[in-house]
Amino acid sequence: MKRLKVTDQNKCEACQSCMMACAGAFYKTAEYTPDNACIQLGMKNGKVQLRTCVQCGACARACEHEAITQNPKGVYMINKKLCVGCGKCVEACPMKVMVMTADKPSKCIACGICVKACPMEILEIFEK
Repeated sequence: MKRLKVTDQNKCEACQSCMMACAGAFYKTAEYTPDNACIQLGMKNGKVQLRTCVQCGACARACEHEAITQNPKGVYMINKKLCVGCGKCVEACPMKVMVMTADKPSKCIACGICVKACPMEILEIFEK
């Protein structure tokens, strides 16, 4: 299974470089909006924590239109043609990293753009 992994949460400096890269890749706009990133910063026990998609499939199970399916590498992908934009997948995401724009959701596809953008080099794409 291919997925994004945080190698050392303690080294994250909350610079948001990964979030900017992700949001820019999905939503090719000049204005950066943190809510448009499929990787998110949060807090846990008073420390900064990056939340990433763990490819658990909760989004796919919540989709009543079968618009989210798992590819051969284990990555859950959204078929925009089948998606009706109901947002049930976003609500079902346990990591709270699915993004809902005006009409359609987006999720991490383990593309690696955030990995390249991280100055602390704490992100990696791995296959299990």
